[in-house]
Amino acid sequence: MKPPNEEHTVSESTNHVYPKAAAGEQSANVAPNPSFPKLEESVLDYWDKDGTFQKSIERRPSGDHSQNEFVFFDGPPFANGLPHYGHLLTGYAKDVIPRYQTMKGHRVNRVFGWDTHGLPAELEAQKELGIDSVDQIKELGIDKFNDACRASVLKYTNEWKDYVHRQARWVDFEHGYKTLNITYMESVMWAFKQLYDKGLAYQGYRVLPYCPKDQTPLSAHELRMDADVYQDRQDTTVSVAVKLRDEEDAYAVFWTTTPWTVPTNFAIVVGADIDYVEVRPTEGKFAGKKFYLGKPLLGSYEKELGENYEIVRELKGAEMEGWRYYPVFPYFAGDENAAEGKVPGPEGYQIFTADYVDTVEGTGLVHQAPYGEDDMNTLNAKGIKSVDVLDAGCKFTSLCPDYEGMYVFDANKPILRNLRAGDGPLARIPEEQRAILFQEKSYVHSYPHCWRCATPLIYKPVSSWFVAVTKIKDRLLELNQQINWIPNNVKDGQFGKWLANARDWSISRNRFWGSPIPVWVSDDPKYPRVDVYGSLDELKADFGDYPRDHEGNINMHRPYIDELTRVNPDDPTGKSHMHRISDVMDCWFESGSMSFAQYHYPFENKETFEQHFPCDYIVEYIGQTRGWFYVQHVMATALFDRPAFKNVICHGIVLGSDGQKMSKHLRNYPDVNGVFNDFGSDAMRWFLMSSPILRGGNLIVTADGIRDTVRQVMLPVWSSYYFFTLYANAAGYDARKLRADEVASLPEMDRYLLARTHRLVEKTQSSLDQFLISDACDAVSDFIDMLTNWYIRNNRDRFWKEDENAFNTLYTVLEVFMRVLAPLAPMEAESVWRGLTGGESVHLADWPFLADEKTGEATELGRVLVDDPALVDAMEKVREVVSSTLSMRKAKQIRVRQPLSKLTVVVEDTAAVAAYDEILKSELNVKDVELCTLEDAGSQGLKIIHELRVNARVAGKRLRKDVQFAIKASKSGAWHVDASGAPVCETPNGDITLEEGEYELCVGASCRDLRLVHTVHVAGEVPFDEYAAPEFDVYRRADVQHVSDESFAALLGHDIPPARWEERGAVDFNDAISRGKYLPGGLGKGLYNALEAARRVMNLVGSKENAGNLMYVLDMPWRNAARMANVFSDDQIKALLKVVNKEKGGWKKFIEETRRKK
Repeated sequence: MKPPNEEHTVSESTNHVYPKAAAGEQSANVAPNPSFPKLEESVLDYWDKDGTFQKSIERRPSGDHSQNEFVFFDGPPFANGLPHYGHLLTGYAKDVIPRYQTMKGHRVNRVFGWDTHGLPAELEAQKELGIDSVDQIKELGIDKFNDACRASVLKYTNEWKDYVHRQARWVDFEHGYKTLNITYMESVMWAFKQLYDKGLAYQGYRVLPYCPKDQTPLSAHELRMDADVYQDRQDTTVSVAVKLRDEEDAYAVFWTTTPWTVPTNFAIVVGADIDYVEVRPTEGKFAGKKFYLGKPLLGSYEKELGENYEIVRELKGAEMEGWRYYPVFPYFAGDENAAEGKVPGPEGYQIFTADYVDTVEGTGLVHQAPYGEDDMNTLNAKGIKSVDVLDAGCKFTSLCPDYEGMYVFDANKPILRNLRAGDGPLARIPEEQRAILFQEKSYVHSYPHCWRCATPLIYKPVSSWFVAVTKIKDRLLELNQQINWIPNNVKDGQFGKWLANARDWSISRNRFWGSPIPVWVSDDPKYPRVDVYGSLDELKADFGDYPRDHEGNINMHRPYIDELTRVNPDDPTGKSHMHRISDVMDCWFESGSMSFAQYHYPFENKETFEQHFPCDYIVEYIGQTRGWFYVQHVMATALFDRPAFKNVICHGIVLGSDGQKMSKHLRNYPDVNGVFNDFGSDAMRWFLMSSPILRGGNLIVTADGIRDTVRQVMLPVWSSYYFFTLYANAAGYDARKLRADEVASLPEMDRYLLARTHRLVEKTQSSLDQFLISDACDAVSDFIDMLTNWYIRNNRDRFWKEDENAFNTLYTVLEVFMRVLAPLAPMEAESVWRGLTGGESVHLADWPFLADEKTGEATELGRVLVDDPALVDAMEKVREVVSSTLSMRKAKQIRVRQPLSKLTVVVEDTAAVAAYDEILKSELNVKDVELCTLEDAGSQGLKIIHELRVNARVAGKRLRKDVQFAIKASKSGAWHVDASGAPVCETPNGDITLEEGEYELCVGASCRDLRLVHTVHVAGEVPFDEYAAPEFDVYRRADVQHVSDESFAALLGHDIPPARWEERGAVDFNDAISRGKYLPGGLGKGLYNALEAARRVMNLVGSKENAGNLMYVLDMPWRNAARMANVFSDDQIKALLKVVNKEKGGWKKFIEETRRKK
């Protein structure tokens, strides 16, 4: 052989030992730089032919009563759209933990499921059929429409299977459940009957979010799942002055953002403790009239009131209760409508008090119509009878003849026109009783839209069946405490708060394709009867047969289930019949039933279900706290008094290239297959699993990010394997695992590698046991850097010299490493592990346990991978010295090729580092390494530096504004250390002693020569390098508009505290302009409103950059606004703030400062 040199050249040897097993292009040689996509395809092909997935299940016993099973529930997707990165992200998280648990010896069944019912399927079928209305569906025929739904709902199943297969996610499709299966639907029927029998399912008439296009209500949680449900919409707000009955020329002014609801105004509410004023304008068109308004909101009506209005009197809202006024429109006016039993009845057209009134905007007097949940509750509580004047398509009926046939939003303009002119229907109200349009304004606000068809929703009174969630709210909260949430703050944060404020759940839909609500009612009100069924056999017993389709098959869908009728047993005449109500079940009710319905419980598999409930693990995105997680929790609590799952990961949202949430509805994502073909699935898996998204943050997927993963993870892992096989093949050496009795005699570098491998296994196992996947990735990334850039880099000569210890050590470590890596990069780990061992599959191998989980005794592997804290600490110190010195070389632009005479290193234990001076010399290209302690640094010509760094994020929670003084003191040197060793900052407010975790005390050395300055962490729990953590990346990129409240709360470690600006006093120089939102009126409020309206308009027209700039201005302090614009001086701005705060002399002061500036 040639003598070793810096870059050894190893010739190809015919004595190939490795790879011992491989497939595809790797079968003969280990390529130095493989195509990972091709490599993965060969692994997938091998798994398919070998049946590896099935073997991984069959070889792990279930145990007695399934005690050895790890139970995973798979959230069912819709198959009428292609999967995107969001689905792939969830899929990877669904795969990592089951693979890991399988290696730990558990049986993990992974059964796929399909969500097949509901509006998504119906809308897809409507699109394919070319129809878009309920009437057209009925004209076509429900049977034909539902056949189209059935065909469309599984349209993309093959594509889904291909994607899932390509991402190396092991799933059982063969035994997968579908919510349209009769067995599944019967279990759903059983669940409804159980809730009904427990008094937890009832029929009610309530105001619900309602889609005019789909003509069906939605439940509250559907509006809170995704941020894009709420979209900016431009409407007109109206302030209507209604004439009071008992005071001459006096009006109460109410405010609404929905002019179309004014024809059904039946009451007004005020806040009992809010201050109101009676004002009389002295000029303009309202001169001489008196108007009641909320005192804090007078500033919003300066134009209407004029400059010199008179405040007649002030009063509390409680004093206004019981006041009566004349109706705005004539439709429900007159004495006949004030009669008992009429609309609105004797209590209508009064002012009442309510606790939901505020003075943030409007007039402080809130209009009450039957198109708001609070409104309806108030009307019902006060005995006011209301009526719905809209049809199923949200068009006015003949009850409002002047607007009959108009869609609600189209009716806004004619209603405003009539209010403005006092004509049309208002002309039928006597002039002395007629309401006045006091103000109208354009208004951009966030408005809910249908999550499936994007139609603006209407809050409409509808008859619906509900689950009485409020009855079990306390139990829901109690059982939530048994669930392990990742991230943990979701438990009492987003999910806990949602539970605490949960409302009854509307579960009926006026649609066609879904599980039928199993309720039959009498068609004659003289002989009322309600029958609820919980099984097919119960139906057969009463109706003589099961519901059957045209072919005679049992079919529980409409219209076949609707054809089951019978004579009403309670009708002695025998003329009335029992008919099923036409509603179908909310598809969320079905997906919430998957834990038991997939087993056809309780009709079959009763014991199987009971042994697999609750499940051990589920995972979905954070929005499912108000979706699948929520409905499962409700169903499990109501039916079984248990949580539905033990551990749950709530990941963040994957964002598209436009910064918006990726969605199959928006389809704003590139082709997934393109990423698979360019970089491979393992790279995508690692990119997603290692990101902050699994801690609740959001993530923008970029090709560069995935490419970096290949460079930083995939290639270094492969290079380590290639390096080993290259030298082993050259030597013809067949390496083996180390024995425990060999470890003590190994060189220190080998024992260091074994110790670090011990820690890798320990850290990864701990992380995955806690479902902290990204933490496991962090541990692996750190290990990869150590393995490639330290161990292999410093041991090349030993492999060249065919050192058997080196070969066996690296072989042992690589084999263990691949088992650790298997859940996180399953295909690369498979290829490397099989190449090393010739074994069947790394995924059929056991996890590398260091100790027996039952006895705690060290395993054979644990006795090989011996941790050595002293050795590791010393080696890490050496690595730190190398890293820091190389950084200093780079900073000083001194290349490593240029030798230096001496390196002085200040360390605590010189003896521990001295053993590695040859490594330091070699790595750093220095002739001499001198080690000294901090105490001896002075004798080496080094100046001792003491530095205090205040952690503002931690200290700020306790010190608040004083933290700035502490930081200033730390930088100026105005601090000392007390007897206990804690730093004390000298501030204008007195001495402040910092507590542990709030600071970093650094002691170092410095001189003019190129020398290492080593930082010693003396105290403090939160080192400053935490700010390099991945969750801070979005802030470094100034991408905060894509940070959800949940993500920021996860970062804080606690819930975001509520804003309390409205409770503060005067606006000061350091306040943000956006604080104007909370002001009662005037310049500050006006400026905020103008900027906010402009921002929303920019969003509406798609000008995101301008909208972002305006948001920046809104969040800017007044002082910065002055300096940035370079228009006003600080003194001018301070004068303007006097105007904002309505202080006397403000404008005068501003004019003086303006003259002074000129």
